[in-house]
Amino acid sequence: MTLRSLTFVIGTGRSGSTALSGILNSHPDVLSLNEYMASVGDAAFPAGSVSGAEFWEALFRPTPYFANMIRSGVLMPEFLYTRRPGRYAAETTSIPALSLMVLPHLTADPDGLLDEIRAAVLGWPDRTAAAHHEALFAWLGARFGRSHVVERSGYSTGWAPGLRAAFPYAKFVHLFRDGPDCALSMSRHPGYRVIALLREIRERTGVESFADLTAEQVRALPPELAPLLDDRFDPALVRDRDIPLRRFGTLWSELITQGVRFLDDLPHDRRMTLAYEDLIDAPREELTRLAAFVGVEPSPQWLDGACARLDAGRRGSAEKQLTAAELDELRSSCAPGTRALRERPDRL
Repeated sequence: MTLRSLTFVIGTGRSGSTALSGILNSHPDVLSLNEYMASVGDAAFPAGSVSGAEFWEALFRPTPYFANMIRSGVLMPEFLYTRRPGRYAAETTSIPALSLMVLPHLTADPDGLLDEIRAAVLGWPDRTAAAHHEALFAWLGARFGRSHVVERSGYSTGWAPGLRAAFPYAKFVHLFRDGPDCALSMSRHPGYRVIALLREIRERTGVESFADLTAEQVRALPPELAPLLDDRFDPALVRDRDIPLRRFGTLWSELITQGVRFLDDLPHDRRMTLAYEDLIDAPREELTRLAAFVGVEPSPQWLDGACARLDAGRRGSAEKQLTAAELDELRSSCAPGTRALRERPDRL
């Protein structure tokens, strides 16, 4: 089956994006690649020519960041493989990158599908990494009878420029949610709590990459931060640490501003914005608009099932759960992102 379109949904995460992946996966023409980029990362896009064996290694090797979290008992709800373990385990073999979140989204037998992919990929000719990814998307599309690919990863705005360079024909959807609501959700999510703590380590040391950290810099870190750089750490360091809400508001603002700037530079026919609140308020209209952008038909049956997946109860959570002072402080840290959204190009 020939793939007719490739679309990336980018955003901050914690904005209904996981539910959106499920909605897209329920469409008979959409190959929904759930957390594909978060799983394979930049390491799967090396420069130059790549052999089939080298590409397979990029799909198979565990994602270090996620592997450390699993070994430490810090599990994200997005980790699908750990809910119904197969032949791979964090303590022994480690969980392959493609198996943790991508393949269980597509099949109840992720180990079997991984074996099929390995058999196909190892024999592929040398070519660019982007061409290998395109070939894998086409293979998976044929395997599941889907003709339109939509990749969706949370915390993904930083990958957008690289994805545009690798796939210049691709379309992009910027999915976002109200700042305080999204930041509050981030503050309670183990993955974003780890992100916030790692950002604090960078701020304290001044390094861009943890590979540049010196032993002296690590020793100078507080005892509640330094262990996070190890292969295993006490999950209480993530669970119990008091992290100010404003840090998550600042993170939301940075990611939103990054996404808006990226979208502003795209041709009109390859960009779309999608607000979580609009999706909740007018699901049929917004999903119909999304389907048209992707290039598939929004059948009544698909829309009925999709609407049932959306949880309107998450709207307004910050206002309901925070004190007036806490909400004011959070809104202040979200202000740059809120302004960026207000000034974004007209919705297409």
